[in-house]
Amino acid sequence: MKNNENFKKELDKLREQLQETREHEQKLEEKNIKLQDEIDSLWAQLDEIKKSDIENWSDIIEQIKEETLIQTLMESKNKIEA
Repeated sequence: MKNNENFKKELDKLREQLQETREHEQKLEEKNIKLQDEIDSLWAQLDEIKKSDIENWSDIIEQIKEETLIQTLMESKNKIEA
């Protein structure tokens, strides 16, 4: 009889632990979903930053090309006039 009672107590403890584990797992899944949303948001922000950087650098490169072309033309004109 005593063994049966001990077995029931142990079984109840295990059931309680299982319930706690399931609750903990659910909380972890919820945190995981939130973190995944944050990761997705950060990747989207990074993509926007990269796109903006590409546009900014493209503009700067175009300006440098134009300035170089103008400088080259001015030097060519000065050589011709000299």
